[in-house]
Amino acid sequence: MTALPAWLLRHTVTVEPYRGSGAYGPVYGDPAAAACLVAETVKHIRDATGAVVVSTAQIYAGPDLDCPVGSRVILPDGRITRALTVAAHTAPGLPVPQSSEVYCE
Repeated sequence: MTALPAWLLRHTVTVEPYRGSGAYGPVYGDPAAAACLVAETVKHIRDATGAVVVSTAQIYAGPDLDCPVGSRVILPDGRITRALTVAAHTAPGLPVPQSSEVYCE
C-alpha cells in the first residue's frame, strides 16, 4: 500500500527511539528526523499500563516511523516529550494510505 502523501507531512520531529532500560536509566537509539504532521491538542488517552493520561501532541507519520512507546520526541517548537502510545494504521488490500500515529505527553 501507499504511505501518507508527502504534501501532508508539513513538520519535522526528531525521534530518539526507546531501546530499553540500562543501569543508568532509559537507553535510546540514535536520533533521527522524521517528516510528519503534528497536532498540538489536549486529549485524554490510556497509556500502555491502562492509566488515563493527558496527551498534548499527536504525530502522524509514515508507516516506517521507528518510535516505540517511551521514545523521546523533539517537537518542531523544540519541546522534548515522550511517546505514550503508538498505533500503526494499515489496511491490507485496501487502497488507503498506511501511517503511524503517536500520542505524546
